[in-house]
Amino acid sequence: QVQLVESGGGSVQSGGSLRLSCAASGYTYSSYCMGWFRQAPGKEREGVAIIDSDGVTSYADSVKGRFTISQNNAKNMLYLQMNSLKPEDTAIYYCAADPTDVCLTVQGLDATEYEYNYWGQGTQVTVSS
Repeated sequence: QVQLVESGGGSVQSGGSLRLSCAASGYTYSSYCMGWFRQAPGKEREGVAIIDSDGVTSYADSVKGRFTISQNNAKNMLYLQMNSLKPEDTAIYYCAADPTDVCLTVQGLDATEYEYNYWGQGTQVTVSS
């Protein structure tokens, strides 16, 4: 059974940094997409960053240049380094995974409303001004 567990959320001031981690277990697919999504109060969930099994990445326009997604395959870990945080980054952040050969970009996911198969429970990120 696939399990995704996020950690690293918290409260920071505007301009600060946080690093989110996602521990994956029970995931044995050789080709996959993994990503970070977020949902702010009163808003729909949106894609933040995607990475495929070859390490190709995609970012939402709102986080480009500030956030970096990475993975450690040996440790089954996914990360999201968030720098220059803004109050509008406040949201619950979710780790998700999908066993597929072709990963849609973040923009493609938003346009098609494609849903990943596996989701973590989320971690709260709060950025104060």
